[in-house]
Amino acid sequence: MQKPKVYVTREIPERGLKIIKERFETEVWSEYAPPPKNVIIEKARNVDALVSLLSDKIDAEVFDAAPKLKIVSQLAVGFDNIDVTEATKRGIYITNTPGVLTETTADFAWALLMAVARRVVEADKYVRTGQWKVGWHPSMLLGRDIYGATIGIVGAGRIGQAVARRAKGFNMKILYYDVISRTELEKELGAKRVDLDTLLRESDFVSIHVPLMKETHHLINAEKLKLMKKTAYLINNARGPVVDEKALYEALEEGKIAGAGLDVFEKEPTPADNPLLKLDNVVVAPHISSASHETRSKMAEMVAENLVAFFEGRQPPNLVNPEVMKVKPLSKII
Repeated sequence: MQKPKVYVTREIPERGLKIIKERFETEVWSEYAPPPKNVIIEKARNVDALVSLLSDKIDAEVFDAAPKLKIVSQLAVGFDNIDVTEATKRGIYITNTPGVLTETTADFAWALLMAVARRVVEADKYVRTGQWKVGWHPSMLLGRDIYGATIGIVGAGRIGQAVARRAKGFNMKILYYDVISRTELEKELGAKRVDLDTLLRESDFVSIHVPLMKETHHLINAEKLKLMKKTAYLINNARGPVVDEKALYEALEEGKIAGAGLDVFEKEPTPADNPLLKLDNVVVAPHISSASHETRSKMAEMVAENLVAFFEGRQPPNLVNPEVMKVKPLSKII
């Protein structure tokens, strides 16, 4: 029996790629930058599966060109780059890699929070550029206390809850906003569910952990930023478009909030002339919240496991659109 064909849109960690190459006829895009859309369309024409990343737009145009395509296995928790509704209509299975990156991503949210509150990046630059002329001074690079402050968590799913557990270690008051009541979080950590406006008004740190959907696009806009304390900080390592960047820049520039820590942007990579990059009270990173060796390797392994399960006629462990099984029931292919 001929092996199913898989196109992998980036060189993923070896732990997962090795499994894919052993089980499937595999082609991998070898460049560091993502393949252009026309390349994905061309490569999709004759494959049974795609392995995609967040930067790959997988939509009806791709599906139209790919009559044999049966599954898209995404190396990410989010899947807003994929038209899942269209895929489901066509009987195409979509999978992702949730859970494994929860703690790693929560760690990085915390890294951003601490870095901006305690001005770590500014301090590093201060030393490296020779500005440190006096050994110690009581007003040198003053930041804000984290211990005992109030944190507001916007979106209390897996990652939001992991951030809350870290906050408990800092004796913080924990507020959260979510469409679902998280009673376990309330019992375990004493977290309090509030509406978004109340959270923004009362929090010293606002950490965003919602998925990108129509309802969350520009959830944090100029009107919402006005509600925050002047001494408060905004942390976003969820999705860039959840925050209106123009409004955020104006709020930071005008001193309406104290600072921001950002791992995600409305456009990625963000342009070098993005005005946010000129502000000292902003700590930025290039969408690396899950970028630890172990986590990325495990994500690649999950991508492979989803593919293997599907082609063996089993439900993939991380199926995003289970309703697709009614459109196209599972069957053993290898």
